Amino acid sequence: MINVTKTFLPPQEEYNEHLKKIWESHWVTNQGPLCEELELLLKNYLGVKNLLLVSNGTIALQIAIKALDLKGEIITTPFSYAATVNSVIWENCTPVFCDIEDKTYCIDASKIENLITEKTSAILPVHVYGFPCDVNRIGKIAAANNLKVIYDGAHAFGVKINHNSVFNYGDISTISFHATKLFHTIEGGAVITDDDKLAEKLFLYRAFGHMDDDYYSIGINARTSEFHAAMGLCNLPRISGFIDERKKINLLYKKYLKDLPLAYPEIPDDIFYNYSYFPVFFRSENEMLSVKEKLKKNEIYARRYFFPSLNKLPFIKGESCPVSEFNASRVLCLPLFNGMDEQLITVITDIITAGLNK
Repeated sequence: MINVTKTFLPPQEEYNEHLKKIWESHWVTNQGPLCEELELLLKNYLGVKNLLLVSNGTIALQIAIKALDLKGEIITTPFSYAATVNSVIWENCTPVFCDIEDKTYCIDASKIENLITEKTSAILPVHVYGFPCDVNRIGKIAAANNLKVIYDGAHAFGVKINHNSVFNYGDISTISFHATKLFHTIEGGAVITDDDKLAEKLFLYRAFGHMDDDYYSIGINARTSEFHAAMGLCNLPRISGFIDERKKINLLYKKYLKDLPLAYPEIPDDIFYNYSYFPVFFRSENEMLSVKEKLKKNEIYARRYFFPSLNKLPFIKGESCPVSEFNASRVLCLPLFNGMDEQLITVITDIITAGLNK
């Protein structure tokens, strides 16, 4: 069986070396030395000022919204995983959906201003598939309207715009370190900001609002464990190799699919991309579903990332977003993970080719 992704696990003996330190210290959680080490290494690798590890990417969004004291409406994208909009609703804010553009499939910055009202407090775009949003335009819109910006960068680990980390934009960026991601800690995530005071606030929110016996604010338990940090310490040195390998897989897919009527997101010239997904856009939903079923019969499980368009979720009354709705209906993410060989890629692409040339 071939899933859309396959979690990389380091050699067991390498992970065990970190576990020995945990057994020696008996420090398993509450911001132990492995968490401290990983935070420092991640800040250096990503080129960011303040980074705090949290237990997952969804809680990262929730404490970001809370730390910025957001109320009322938050403009966001309908083309993402449900965690994005669920975090908005969970924090008692109202999502307002802005349609997407059809090159990177990120939020269409040209449509944001028309959605701003007196109730709008923030913009929450997503770097979809790791492709950066139009951060410069979004930044100008936010500044002109006194709005906060949170970037959901769950897919954007290592991505750069003109050699600058994508996480250096906005008031806060969040990221997921879930097991399905390019860089993972099994479960986990982080909040990132260049604002030192905001980082202090996030630090307290992450750990019940207190340090030792001194209480400063409200807070929850958003901390990760030493066991999760140990996995991150094993995986981080391999990231450059992971990206190089995924780029080769990406190019092989496009080589074997080049004569088919398929569309792909455009990689902007000014970015360093991480090749976190391989989304394919078919001409129609029926065509996509037919191919998906043929792959499934061969025990190859591609996924509809992202479906449905979030404005169509049954518990949301969302505005019409025709570009998102159309693309959500016809997209299929093909298997992409480190360790894939060319033979497997040809098997997958042969099935797609036969399905489209029936």
